[in-house]
Amino acid sequence: MLTNRGPERAGGQGLDPNQYESGDRTIATLVAGSPAADHVDFVATWRDGAYEVWARRGMIRFKRLADEARNLHFEIIEQIGENPIANEDPFAVSTIAEELAAARESGFGDDDANRAFHEPHALSHPYAMERVAQIFDSPRGPDLIVSPKSYAYGVQAGQHGALDAVQSRAPLIFSGPGIRSGSFRIAARQVDIAPTIGHMMGFPALDGRAGNYMRRQDGKALTQLADRAKRPERVYMIVMDGLSHSELVHQLAASPEMIPNLARLIGAGAMLSHGSTANFPSITWPSHSAILTGAWSGHHDVVNPTFHLRETRETIPAQGNIFDTEKYLSHDVETLYEAFKRVRGGDALTASIHEPQCRGADHAVFERRIVGDKARLKEITAALVHDISPRWTQAENPAMHREEIVDIRGMAQAIMLLEHSDTPPAFVAHEFVLTDGAGHEFGPHHEGLREALCRTDRRIGALLDMMRRRGILDSTLFVITSDHGMAAQRVELAANPTVEPARTGIKAVYAEPMIYLRDLAIECARTRDGRMLRVSASDNGCSEPVEGVRVKIERRNGETISEASTSGTGHVALATPANLRDDEVIVRITHPEYNCRNVDARGRAIHRDIREVIYPGIARNA
Repeated sequence: MLTNRGPERAGGQGLDPNQYESGDRTIATLVAGSPAADHVDFVATWRDGAYEVWARRGMIRFKRLADEARNLHFEIIEQIGENPIANEDPFAVSTIAEELAAARESGFGDDDANRAFHEPHALSHPYAMERVAQIFDSPRGPDLIVSPKSYAYGVQAGQHGALDAVQSRAPLIFSGPGIRSGSFRIAARQVDIAPTIGHMMGFPALDGRAGNYMRRQDGKALTQLADRAKRPERVYMIVMDGLSHSELVHQLAASPEMIPNLARLIGAGAMLSHGSTANFPSITWPSHSAILTGAWSGHHDVVNPTFHLRETRETIPAQGNIFDTEKYLSHDVETLYEAFKRVRGGDALTASIHEPQCRGADHAVFERRIVGDKARLKEITAALVHDISPRWTQAENPAMHREEIVDIRGMAQAIMLLEHSDTPPAFVAHEFVLTDGAGHEFGPHHEGLREALCRTDRRIGALLDMMRRRGILDSTLFVITSDHGMAAQRVELAANPTVEPARTGIKAVYAEPMIYLRDLAIECARTRDGRMLRVSASDNGCSEPVEGVRVKIERRNGETISEASTSGTGHVALATPANLRDDEVIVRITHPEYNCRNVDARGRAIHRDIREVIYPGIARNA
């Protein structure tokens, strides 16, 4: 028996009836207006019992259902034109050759992989309905979320964040004791990493459910990779931020001598031939939290680098703050740091080295917790700080210089943990940022990115040497991955479709790629004799009354009948002709900080069906 699984925790996400008008105007701007429609893959929302995906090429409404074993199923209940996310193939477009072929199919014939631009029809959207639905499970989720075309966001040469396979595909390797070696064609997701680690480490199942190793997990253990001959004693996770799966595959085949340490680990371990599918949005802070918890961002609540809290009207720039952000993680989920302590005991040392999700880690500089002598850490950092690529200086890339300094500081922390601590860590998550910086600066397949990968490999080699000297190398399970993929951008477009509705007057908090609409909740009550209309206006996000809302009463021919503004209580009363029916009374509602509303005397919205606006003459399929 299937049960409906709509948003798990209601908190204003998606569109409620007070937002249908502004929501439809926003969708129409994004998928039928110019220039946004040329740059948008699709827009998604939740409304009236179903998830919606809107694109220029067509739309669907679907439901998320669950069976008794909690497996998810999806049912399309409405379709117009083409299903924008019909192709969910997790194995599509996973190599540079396939990226070039997809670019040619898209009408871009350049043989330079760093300029391989893709139209949506040439790409897949792995686990599309699952990943779209999950983002609306959090009260911090948006009203609308935009997935730009793979090449149409910003002025950097490489970018990520969208749902498509190129931006969402991250490499995934397990290497060490308890792992079968070889290449594995497995449809894996980022949320599968944490439960797979739990399985490899022999963690006990929670709640009596086999395969359930984390307190609240969406992922499943990749048991196909396990060799039970020997269990690892510890885990060292290496996250090469922003590294394209296809680029790593290319380097392993074309120039393994340039990345000898990664090549050695991968050759002895299990590499997923098509990587894993990242969180949506495929962006750093949400994706790292998904890796560390085994839960999608709609469940761990770090839904975006910047997100909006409706109840307090506060916008949180978590990634911009960098420090002290673990508090935003949901208490319903569990991090790997916490899981290791739950299983191994409170004395098990866990560490986050510049990993954006730190909750439960003993060592976590982003949360101002440092294991070891701070003075010694400064000395080690000073001794390493000269190791900067001359390319960044010669090319005047200050951003890349800063990124490499971050990785140098990370290596100093690793030296402290591996050479100067009494007990080696049971679990480390180590983030290397240089690959992400190079991917943005130069593009996903540029020589600058390849130098960044080479320099990261050298640092990984230093880690392996330290572990070898300490005698723990052969007992350590290495997990190598990234937080998202990276796609080449048409920088001349300077596209940013998420914010285009602002140009048409849509009031919202724009936290790219999310939109939180600023709407009024309107209640209308006409007196029994028809001579008066009482209007109440409040903030649709936090229910506070709104003063200064201009309410104008019109006839259907546009003639103004009366006009007034709400008081501090959010109320106003206006005269109406007794001879007009409720549906003949037009109420125009405006405020400089909120989207306009057009309702009748019953409070029912008056606006055209968005389907007729975007898809005139196209047949509907129920």
